[in-house]
Amino acid sequence: MIQQYEEKLLSLIDEMVETASDDELFAGGYIRGHISLSAAQCEQEEQFSVDAMNTKVDESIATAQSELSPVDQVIVKQMWENLKMSAEH
Repeated sequence: MIQQYEEKLLSLIDEMVETASDDELFAGGYIRGHISLSAAQCEQEEQFSVDAMNTKVDESIATAQSELSPVDQVIVKQMWENLKMSAEH
């Protein structure tokens, strides 16, 4: 389940490339790393639910938010919320 969800999220990011703004491209690349890291952590910890994966990504982004400017933090959080909504439907 986690692998399918990860693939869906990454596919959604890839689909944006042609129409995305520079900010969206940055956020997509940034989130991609958090998604892959979180999926690997879930598998290692034998957590296989989408909710567990979403929680891991949320925590990962929150922990690393000091890397981003306040504006970039908003862009990344908005994109992550949009990706979750799109992937779950």
